[in-house]
Amino acid sequence: MATVRSIFITGGGSGIGRATAQLFAARGWRVGLADVDAAGLAETAAMLPVGMVDTFHMDVRDRDAWVASLDGFTAGSGGRLDVLHNNAGIGTGGPLATMSFDDIDRTVAINLVGVLNGARIGYAYLAKTPGSCLLNTASASAIYGSAGLAPYSATKFGVRALTEALDGEWASAGIKVRSIVPSFVETPLLSGMAGGGNRTIRERVTEAGMELTPVEAVAQAAWDAVHGDAVHTYVGRTAHKLKFAARWFPGALRKRMRRGFGEG
Repeated sequence: MATVRSIFITGGGSGIGRATAQLFAARGWRVGLADVDAAGLAETAAMLPVGMVDTFHMDVRDRDAWVASLDGFTAGSGGRLDVLHNNAGIGTGGPLATMSFDDIDRTVAINLVGVLNGARIGYAYLAKTPGSCLLNTASASAIYGSAGLAPYSATKFGVRALTEALDGEWASAGIKVRSIVPSFVETPLLSGMAGGGNRTIRERVTEAGMELTPVEAVAQAAWDAVHGDAVHTYVGRTAHKLKFAARWFPGALRKRMRRGFGEG
């Protein structure tokens, strides 16, 4: 009997998490979905094959919930955790000088500490499954910091650094550590405000001439990252352009970010 592989996805109630769940499930994987959005979880679960999905109403800031959810998921997967996808995140934006400390703390707690929680707690489960992988969702904002999204960019730089650090730490345990680095993706996160005034992140991104990446492309990148050897998998034209510009034309990129996000 063929082994059924398993993936546990945070932020599985919408966006990248939902699309990734659909792709992996379509390819025969058992899926664990975690999210604070119970309605979103139910919607995603309804899109997946019956009997191949478990849902967990969970906040990534809650370490006890992490343990309970992973215990519950692996109990139904025969102890397997082939992939833990640290994907949950929020897109809080706006000028740092006027942002509330509550918003700053919440962004850091969910986007960075939540990922650290998943890695720290998930290690014991991943280590029991040969060839397992920790997959983290970073962002193009981890290539060059985005004005108007300073705390968000800081957390995604942290996710990128964590991925690189754990790629070294966990190699001897046989656990791959990977990240996907998508451009701005067409998800509800882009509806948040950014950069001052009353424009959304989506409006700021398009005004700066950056493309929005379809969520399905990010899901395919997640599959490629899990099965490939690159530590970081860049997704979408904007991410690839930023990567190129950050290396070869940092001055021009700096001016573009100031013009696109720092004014108005």
